[in-house]
Amino acid sequence: MANSEISKVRKITAWVIAGLLTALFFFSSTGKLFLHPEQMGQMHLANWRVIIALGEITSALLFLFPKTNVYGTLLLSSYMGGAIIIHMTSGMSIVLPSVVLILVWIVGFLRNPELIKK
Repeated sequence: MANSEISKVRKITAWVIAGLLTALFFFSSTGKLFLHPEQMGQMHLANWRVIIALGEITSALLFLFPKTNVYGTLLLSSYMGGAIIIHMTSGMSIVLPSVVLILVWIVGFLRNPELIKK
């Protein structure tokens, strides 16, 4: 009984964090597309902003759904790695993208414990 309770808590926790992260990625992609496209210009990525935003949306949707969350985890890990590099080369803080990356990994491991092999 306790094992199923842990499993239930694990699933709920993963869904809550995944939902919040997906909302964050949607908000971020909306900013790239409509709200603050000039920020992409400051990072010399203005010509790529639509492709980056569509990749972010696609990755977030793959991440949200259980059948494709492993692919979404991999894609968002790559995406956030790129964000960290852009932040580093632009002299911006890497704290926020690093925290988001860690949360992506936490959800990935909560949903797919087999990813952690001994």
